[in-house]
Amino acid sequence: MPLDRPAAIDTARALLRARADELPRLDRVYRYTRGEHASVYVPKGARDEYRWIVERSVRNITRLIVTTVAQALHVEGYRPAGSSENAAPWAVWQANRMDARQHGVHRAALKYGLAYTVVLPGDPTPVIKRFSPRRMTAVYADVIDDEWPIYAVETFVERTKSGTRRIVRVYDDQARYSLLGPAELDVSDPSKIELTPAGEDWVETHGLGVCPVVRYLNVDDLDEAETVTGEVEPIIAMQDALNLTAFNEAMAQQFGAFRQRWATGMITEVDETGNPTEPFRARVDAMLTAESADTKFGEFGQTDLTGFHDSFEATLRYVATVTQTPPHALLGQMANLSAEALDSARDGLNSKIGERKSTLGESHEQTLRLAGLAAGDTAAWSDTAAQVVWRDVGARSLAQTVDAWGKAVQMLGIPAREVWERIPGVSQTDVQRWQASADEGDAFARLNTLLDRQLDGPPPGADQAPETPPEA
Repeated sequence: MPLDRPAAIDTARALLRARADELPRLDRVYRYTRGEHASVYVPKGARDEYRWIVERSVRNITRLIVTTVAQALHVEGYRPAGSSENAAPWAVWQANRMDARQHGVHRAALKYGLAYTVVLPGDPTPVIKRFSPRRMTAVYADVIDDEWPIYAVETFVERTKSGTRRIVRVYDDQARYSLLGPAELDVSDPSKIELTPAGEDWVETHGLGVCPVVRYLNVDDLDEAETVTGEVEPIIAMQDALNLTAFNEAMAQQFGAFRQRWATGMITEVDETGNPTEPFRARVDAMLTAESADTKFGEFGQTDLTGFHDSFEATLRYVATVTQTPPHALLGQMANLSAEALDSARDGLNSKIGERKSTLGESHEQTLRLAGLAAGDTAAWSDTAAQVVWRDVGARSLAQTVDAWGKAVQMLGIPAREVWERIPGVSQTDVQRWQASADEGDAFARLNTLLDRQLDGPPPGADQAPETPPEA
């Protein structure tokens, strides 16, 4: 049975309180991916020029770390065991434009460590919605092994003509409950959170029998089940170190990278206010002279910036090692690298991507099974052997891939059609079109063979009656 009003409000309050514990960490990750990093030390009374340099000494690499992995993740099919055709829930996937929208789920999971999808019945097809953990929190009885949560809460601020208000939606295995509350929530005392039903239809029964929320994990670590970790949080300290090096280099450029000239033994004149005046103005085509024989000219050497560059690159190499990112992706240094060399440089990244495909792929399969249930397809819901198909976006060249699979077809007897989808850049639509063309070609070939036989006539002796064996 769905929750009544008091139970729904009490559940929402408890979920909002639990959600408040993880928000500071998520907000910190969000700020860092946007380039809003912790500032370097700024002394009291610092001049505006100092603060101006601080604001421009940000070298954000966190977004690049996420993008490098996210661009290698693309689901392009969902196949039952032993079949080359997509399962029925794939139509729900495409109807919800998940071919493109899946990337938002991947990026959120990589960035924060987890993301969510919600599947609800709809007309004409079920609806798949995506959520960042900054907007949704799910609660599990066993956070490690449970497939479905007990409850989940979605919350966001809605702006209307009359002002702002907070929408709070609670999900369980029977329904979705929509509540209204103040835009700013004080969760220190959950009992004081004012929530009211959002209209007469605030209870939307889905009847799926499970809480329709699927969790996507970046890393499945049993020791970090309570506090998941994304790609950004472990490198925040390194990001701060990069910004500090960039700040020190900018300060050296501003105040020490230019040669400073000096002169001694010269009488400096003063103006009417008593302040010393510049005895001459240096120019490219000017010669400096002085009346006194004791006057000497010289210059201070400029600050060498090589050490700052080396320090910055050393930190980037350390980031590349820790995150398994190819060094050339961070340093931008590539010189005549072959496809084999690029693939070798991506060994660590390829292993990392393979692990992410495993964890995220299971969640995609869970979402598609739930989509089958929401569509009333019990067979699709019960099919736990179906698997998603990932697009091959490796660094290998097209010629190298075709040559390898071509040899596999010739030497191992693999049907040629089975390797079409392994070609980089080939979509599932392309494969289906090729299969249709090949089938059409085979049909025409069989028809031509039959016509040729009819035009050529029966083989010699085909119209003669068989000889009767002589009687004994």
